[in-house]
Amino acid sequence: MSSRLDPVAADLIPRLPCRRENTFLQQLFSCALFSKARLTVQNERLSSSTDKEVAVGFRFQRRIALAPGIRLNLSKRGLGLSVGPRGASLSVGPSGAHGHAGIPGTGLAYRQKLNTRNRRTSGSSGGTERSSPTAALDARLSQGESLPVRLDIDAEGGIHYFHGDGTPMGDDETRVLRRHARESLREQLEQHCERLNADLDRLGQLQEETPLPGKNGYATQAFTDAPPSPPQQQQPAWWHSLWPPAKRRIAEENRRRQAAFEEAYRDWEWCKAEHDAAEFARQQRESEDVWHDPDAMEQTLRERLEEIDWPRETAIDFDLGSDVSTIAVDIELPGEDEMPDRYWAMPAKQVKLTPRKLSDTRQRKLYRDHVHGIAIRVLGAVFARLPTVQEARVSGYRQVTDPATGGERDRYLFSVKTTRA
Repeated sequence: MSSRLDPVAADLIPRLPCRRENTFLQQLFSCALFSKARLTVQNERLSSSTDKEVAVGFRFQRRIALAPGIRLNLSKRGLGLSVGPRGASLSVGPSGAHGHAGIPGTGLAYRQKLNTRNRRTSGSSGGTERSSPTAALDARLSQGESLPVRLDIDAEGGIHYFHGDGTPMGDDETRVLRRHARESLREQLEQHCERLNADLDRLGQLQEETPLPGKNGYATQAFTDAPPSPPQQQQPAWWHSLWPPAKRRIAEENRRRQAAFEEAYRDWEWCKAEHDAAEFARQQRESEDVWHDPDAMEQTLRERLEEIDWPRETAIDFDLGSDVSTIAVDIELPGEDEMPDRYWAMPAKQVKLTPRKLSDTRQRKLYRDHVHGIAIRVLGAVFARLPTVQEARVSGYRQVTDPATGGERDRYLFSVKTTRA
């Protein structure tokens, strides 16, 4: 508690609760009446003990009037400035901004620091937030906030944590994240582990997705983009009829919204018309033109091969025979070193992945099943989409280094001739 006493209020000294110091304070304020300086008595600590011990601090301050209502304050702490009439003023100095209010001539005054909260906040941020982003992360997670986090998994199963903006997390932040979101992290990692293993298994199962030879033709796809919604018209209030400019502004805004909607709807109609036309043309091409048009046959097979979800990048080249009853297909195969060589597992009660290396026999079998599955998948697309093709020759090769020349050459691993019958 702080009490600020003016020298002119010496007659109020006997009313103070600490009567034991009254004689000293009266002498002090009597001396102050004959000085140009002003003494301020500040109660810094008031003991709650029964003997009412009081500790009083003193500071010297001099005020210089610069203009009516503006005063310059000089003290050993530095310079300050006071603005306002006597009884209601605002002062700014080294200790911050203060507001003063009082009744002149009575000795009653009130003093309030205006920037206490900001000062405390800045002080605490300088000591905690600036030095410990981990505390901020801990507080947000404790309140149940959802934070974007990116996880990167290296070849050995190590997990690296990043903020949503790509900034790496520190070790302390990582520990906080694991403590608060262990189960969620384990769930995400377990799903990722299952995807990795499923992708590896799928490499040897491509032939299972092969279409039947008689499955030709094309089913058109509907246009899935929703049309734009009509605008919501602004309704004028009752007082708009009394103010025509405001009513005109509402009418102009409604016209602008309607015009924007009509333009967006025309664009949507145009996109839908293009989509429907392309779907109709494709249906016509795959249902009728593939029986006699080599260009339609080539475009149909290219589109179908591009739509296959290949687990590895696969380059395919083909050439139709002159009588459109034969086709030759060349497939560039991946190398054995490009195939994955490990399964993944998740230890119990841990936030990590553990790799398990495949045996050499398992790796060779996986590679064999993969390259043969590619050939079977391509043959299925040829016989399903090109009804006039009766014979197909499929060859698979990969790039190897020629030890004699040091250059790259094609090394064929297989070549298969298959008939429709």
